[in-house]
This record gives sequence, C-alpha cells and structure tokens, in this order.
Amino acid sequence: MHYCVANMPGIVPRTSTYALTNATLNYVLELANKGFARAVAENEALRKGINIYKGKVTCDGVAQAYQMKCENYQG
Repeated sequence: MHYCVANMPGIVPRTSTYALTNATLNYVLELANKGFARAVAENEALRKGINIYKGKVTCDGVAQAYQMKCENYQG
C-alpha cells in the first residue's frame, strides 16, 4: 500500500527538517563558497534549478504555464 499526503512532513517535523537539510545543505554551501555564477557554471543540478534569471524565464515548464518565452540561461 502506498499513502501520500502533501502535508505528511508536518506529522514528523524534526525528521523532515533533517531530511530536507541533508538534501539541500551541500547546494547551499556550494553557493556560499563559490558564489552564484561559479556554482551554477560548475553544477548542472543548480543550473537546472534556475527558473528565472535577470527577469527572463529560463525554465520551459514555467514559460509554458505562463505562456511566456523561454530563454536559455546565460550566466
């Protein structure tokens, strides 16, 4: 059986906080240590997470949802 509810992390806030921190801390440290431009240039996962940059939509899904033009990220 599979059970999925969007607010399940609210039932175990401490555990879910640790899980989120473990999943994201390395990205935060990379951004802090290298700065945005270098971190994004060197890390494809960070680059894929950019939806809007300098006022331009860089994510196809976001552009389609809002019927806007999508432009490639130019860092």
